Amino acid sequence: MQDVFSYIEQNRETYIGWLQDICKQPSVAAQNRGMKETADMVERFVREIGGEAEQLETSGYPVVFGQFKGESERILSFYNHYDVQPEDPLDLWHSPPFGAEIRDGYMYARGVADNKGNLMARLAAVHACLQVRGKLPVGVKFIVEGEEEIGSVHLEEFVEKYADRIGADGCVWEFGYKNADGRPQISLGVKGMCYVELICRGANTDLHSANAAIIENPAWRLLWALNTLKGPDERIRIEGFYDKVASLSDDDQLMLEQMIYNEEDTLEKLGLKSFLLDLKGIPLKEKLIFQPTCTVCGIVSGYIGQGSKTVLPAEARVKLDFRLVPDQDPHEILALLRKHLDEHGFSDIEIQSFTLEHPARTPLNNPLTRAVVNTSKQIYGMEPTIMPMSPGTGPMYILCQHLGIPAVSVGVGHFASNNHAPNENISIDDYIQGIKHIAAILEEFAKEV
Repeated sequence: MQDVFSYIEQNRETYIGWLQDICKQPSVAAQNRGMKETADMVERFVREIGGEAEQLETSGYPVVFGQFKGESERILSFYNHYDVQPEDPLDLWHSPPFGAEIRDGYMYARGVADNKGNLMARLAAVHACLQVRGKLPVGVKFIVEGEEEIGSVHLEEFVEKYADRIGADGCVWEFGYKNADGRPQISLGVKGMCYVELICRGANTDLHSANAAIIENPAWRLLWALNTLKGPDERIRIEGFYDKVASLSDDDQLMLEQMIYNEEDTLEKLGLKSFLLDLKGIPLKEKLIFQPTCTVCGIVSGYIGQGSKTVLPAEARVKLDFRLVPDQDPHEILALLRKHLDEHGFSDIEIQSFTLEHPARTPLNNPLTRAVVNTSKQIYGMEPTIMPMSPGTGPMYILCQHLGIPAVSVGVGHFASNNHAPNENISIDDYIQGIKHIAAILEEFAKEV
């Protein structure tokens, strides 16, 4: 692959320019800002590097579908998304969120890590292979959706409508990062999610807090309800919540033992003295990867402005996410949550559900996993951290495992890429390495049996 790697180095500035161009284009799905322009840009990139491309319509934003022929019948797909998170809060950015400025070897832009850096690295790798070799070792498909940051709300519709178009022998999934110690991370799945908002209502208007003597406060009521969901031991108290959590296999145990996770560097970079429950070693890694969660993502009620205002709020809301592991079903967890609240006297609390995604796993021993792991050692010069499953979530199950397609995550982000936060960034060197890694995966995947 040295000829391809040399070409990538020679065209380094071109590929950096591609990334800057797409990062300068806003594409905020939640606000319908720049979505059409970005979808058109992705389609144009695929066409310009020699592929066939079209926008496949859904009830929401279109999915950009690209295709390249290969020497073998084996097909590798890439799943990415062209939408990004809103850039707020603006005052915490050190440069314009859509300026794509490069400082000290890092590019700063909303979406550069999540997910435009990975998308452009994959397009650049295909381009480099075609320019040097004239053909790809395997067929390639790009599936680039525009709604990942709002829950992939129409991806299931897309899969049902275009199932015959998206078949593949493996899928390189959306994301990938380096750990705090600089070691590349490879993930073989994602956790599922049940994301909800709980709403508790009281009087039909905010009141003077003097009325708290005789009028129930929905903020207190919501807090009491939350206290029934999880205790200080971190155990989730919803009856039946753990019933379908899969037991760890011998392979799972072995991967946990071999998984490299630098606890000291992680704690130092987070400014913490210890992990939750003072966990270390295997128990820490097992909880991170194989245990479900219940997290308060945000809570609001009453007056939270500057100074004081004595008010009895009329409403309280909390957003919760439950990260799920095999073999939990997000729809079943939603039903168990409703039952739990009802049985604990909180039937009046409304539940609004948002993201409901199944967990997904890919076996360690398959051609795609071997190709990604073996080439990672070649490109980065060290053993990667192999995550049996990412602690994060995405629509992997519906697009991949649901159709019998193994999926593996690897990419160009790093521990402090600030996804969803101000000053999102990637290292330019990581981006170039990522292009080389994808090119190597294409070559290796064609050989794996």
